Amino acid sequence: MNEDGNQTILLIFMAVIVIIFIGIVIAYLFLRKKLQNEDVIKINNLRKGTEERNFSWEVFYQKLYIRYIKIPFIKTYLFKIRRRLEINNIDDEFATRLQASKIITKALLVIIPLTFLVIFLTHSNMLLMGIILIFEIFMVDSFTDSMVNKIDNNLLIQQADFFAQMRHSYHENNMVAEAIYSTAQDTEHIDVARQAERIYEILNSSDPENELEKYYDVAPNNYLREFAGISYLTQEFGDRKIDNTSLYLRNLENITQEMQLEILKRDKLNYVFQSLSVIAIVPIVLLEPLKNWAVDNFSFTKEFYKGNMGTIMQIAIMVATFVCYILIRKLKDNGSTRIVQNNQNPWQEKLYKRKIVKKFIDMVMPKPGTKEYRKDERLLKDAGSRLKIRWVYINKVLACILTFIVSMVVFILIHQIQINFVYTEPTTTYNLIGEMSEKEEKKAMQVTQRQNKIIDQFRRKQDTTINQIKTAMKRSKDYKDIKDDDIETEANQILEKLKIVNDEYLKWFEVLLGLAFAVVGYLGPTLLIKFQIKVRQMEMEDEVMSFQTIIMMLMKIERVDVEMILEWLERYADIFKEPIGKCLNNYESGAWESLEEMKDEVSYEPFIRIIESLQTSVEKVPIREAFEELDSDRDYYKEKRKETNERLIAKRGRIGRTIGFAPMIITFVGYLIIPLVYIGLTSMTSSFDQMSKM
Repeated sequence: MNEDGNQTILLIFMAVIVIIFIGIVIAYLFLRKKLQNEDVIKINNLRKGTEERNFSWEVFYQKLYIRYIKIPFIKTYLFKIRRRLEINNIDDEFATRLQASKIITKALLVIIPLTFLVIFLTHSNMLLMGIILIFEIFMVDSFTDSMVNKIDNNLLIQQADFFAQMRHSYHENNMVAEAIYSTAQDTEHIDVARQAERIYEILNSSDPENELEKYYDVAPNNYLREFAGISYLTQEFGDRKIDNTSLYLRNLENITQEMQLEILKRDKLNYVFQSLSVIAIVPIVLLEPLKNWAVDNFSFTKEFYKGNMGTIMQIAIMVATFVCYILIRKLKDNGSTRIVQNNQNPWQEKLYKRKIVKKFIDMVMPKPGTKEYRKDERLLKDAGSRLKIRWVYINKVLACILTFIVSMVVFILIHQIQINFVYTEPTTTYNLIGEMSEKEEKKAMQVTQRQNKIIDQFRRKQDTTINQIKTAMKRSKDYKDIKDDDIETEANQILEKLKIVNDEYLKWFEVLLGLAFAVVGYLGPTLLIKFQIKVRQMEMEDEVMSFQTIIMMLMKIERVDVEMILEWLERYADIFKEPIGKCLNNYESGAWESLEEMKDEVSYEPFIRIIESLQTSVEKVPIREAFEELDSDRDYYKEKRKETNERLIAKRGRIGRTIGFAPMIITFVGYLIIPLVYIGLTSMTSSFDQMSKM
């Protein structure tokens, strides 16, 4: 594609962006006016005398929400955010819409200026511009995730204040449900008050146990689950005094301490990772400015940056940036509100229902019951993924196909870029180390233009000889006044260019390379799941320590047995959820045997010690005595938990910094320093050789 074509496409693209921006402004102005339809008029009549005269941001965001759900792409993303916010807001539609609209609006205010910046920096490279604009989608996804996580973190902070107030309310009336209700009415934190009122309704319902199970599925975090569960057990079995202290309040203190540790952990993780995502992304934005700087100051690098090798290096940096960005997002996950996915009928399931797709995926996917199928099941369970195996294979097949198609398109573009470079590069008879003057560049371009006409005559003719080129040159009007020596020189130049142009076509080994990339793309989803497993393994110690806290809360409650403890552990487990669930299913056939099977399935020593203590409680001693060391060494375990979190954050930080700075290092070393040094030395050597021959 020539320069005029690039400029035309750029102008069209910028015009579209400007039109979209103007449309948003017009929509904003429209929303500020009264909508003249019958429904709105009726509502306005009802609101007369009650509404505020000043402009209300809450109303503004509610109106924006109505507009957003009418825009196809934004509507899909809006509903994705909604599913996460609904957990915190418990049927509060107004709050859900308000928060979702705020997040989408902030995301648009970031993406629109960023789009203009990307166009400004990369307008001369349409391929790079297109890739970065696509990459912006992932950046916005990360931005919205951080805003939703912030809402969840704020809920945790509110819970800490709520539990502190709860202690005073419980001291006054010694009734769990009444203390929860009175604290919910007195607190200024709306989000946690909603959750508390829901727990109060559960405790006063006709079937609190069943309602509690439903709440466990929708509670925003484990600490509210623990609070609801302990409140129910205390109301059901009564409170006890342990060392002149209420057992319920002691358990509430344990939950608060766990929560405070989690808040500190999330704050530190956010601090460690707050800039790594940006650092990982910056290199692809700097590619074009770095290239322009190198070409402007060291013109001998133009062949590299505007040719095949420069394009290949750009693509390699973009792929590395994309992979590093995904890995950083996995590492940054701090355990806050998990993405609520459509697990009933996602796009993979809709695609799988098509007969052709189903038939092909069933051929590729291992058959149920086989060793490979069980291995894939195990991978998904270890990663804590809610994906089904058929969905994973749809992802793998699509990644394979798209990788192959993109590889072929990229190879074709690389060849076209090299051909364009031959046709547009000023032609000189020497290796240029300095910068050409405007007069020299104009003269060199005239040489290129007249040579292009001869190249067009012999293009795709592999057996062209230099004599044929000379004959064509002598017949051309452009070479009428050119000396024979210059014709000889230019004929050699044309022949060299012709070899390059005729050699730029899709080759068989490039197809094989595309197939190799397709295989990597096919393995990509599996490799990502394995990376997720590695990240989860770092959380093992933290999860086992949370088990110890749960056991410490339950072991002094009357009528608590091993089976109830296992039910609680499964409820709050993530990494060890599968073996605990399997143990519960087999518990009726033999308690000790089912625990022994679970012990054989896990290899983490601290969790094995918990299992052995549970086995002791089944046959020999009471639960309180089996776990007595947890209570006696409570301060030790608390300090150990802090130390564990510190080590976890430090380890994630080291891995995150390595991954986050990798694209930056590759960019400056591989795209700037090495080309400058290598091409500079090569050009100087060639220049000295020519000077020595003179």
